[in-house]
Amino acid sequence: MSETDESAANESAPVEEAETIDEEPSPAADDASTDESTEADLTELVKDDPEAHTGDETDRYAPLEVEGLRKEFGGITAVDDVSFDVEEGTLTGLIGPNGAGKSTTFNLITGMLDPTAGTVRFNGEDVTGLQPHEIANRGLARTFQIARELEEMTVLENMMLAPKGQVGESLWRSVMPVTRGAVRDQETEQLERVWEVLDFFEIDHLADEYAGNLSGGQRKLLEMARALLTDPDVLLLDEPFAGVNPSLEKRLLEHIHELRERGYTFLIVEHDMDLIMNNCERVIVMHQGRILKDGTPAEIKESEEVIEAYLGGEV
Repeated sequence: MSETDESAANESAPVEEAETIDEEPSPAADDASTDESTEADLTELVKDDPEAHTGDETDRYAPLEVEGLRKEFGGITAVDDVSFDVEEGTLTGLIGPNGAGKSTTFNLITGMLDPTAGTVRFNGEDVTGLQPHEIANRGLARTFQIARELEEMTVLENMMLAPKGQVGESLWRSVMPVTRGAVRDQETEQLERVWEVLDFFEIDHLADEYAGNLSGGQRKLLEMARALLTDPDVLLLDEPFAGVNPSLEKRLLEHIHELRERGYTFLIVEHDMDLIMNNCERVIVMHQGRILKDGTPAEIKESEEVIEAYLGGEV
């Protein structure tokens, strides 16, 4: 059993999900253009340059560029000369067996670990070695294999922490009569955005529930919703479907595809081969810390070296 499966198995009793997870997807999830009254307009959820999320697949550039990335732990090389880029508005899969270096690569990209060598560039800027919050503030957000919600805070409180540039984080602005009004106005605006995102991810009914009481699938939804509130250009999702039931997995995929169609960029680590092959337009295969193959799902399926080293047979 993998680390993620053990985590899902050992969770405390989840909040009842029957009302929201076992329902058939609403018509809005199948045809967003015909039911605008029930679907949150994501162009209002992020205060970002609207041209940066047009979904136009022409003239794409690569906001995320990784070159010669290497990480050594003592005498062990976990990531060895890894280079790839992720094009804007795409859904890219990163696969490989346990120990291939996928999560370590994520940690190097997002500042959780410092690389031994190599460069990470985001939107043309060298972000190698920056702190995680500095990278997130530049528009590169991530989720984790095991959701890292603040368990003793409610879902709503978790969400309110996510937006960037909160003037209320400054103590003197919060207490000075001259600036308190601006703090209240911003919090009111952010609260409206939070409720819209909660509604989009269909967890608004859990707003007052403590995050520690959520099921594994609900925590995945919360973490993705919270990441969206940071106004990201690129989202790195580390095994977002692990330990999630099929009904909730379908909902998560619908949300990801809708966001991708609006121009958001995704890099996803996932062990479910069928899911990656059926949903990603490009797949990067890692093996023993190196890039083994980079191509379309069809090319990955036909690669003998991938089949021998990782798949162990036909896909």
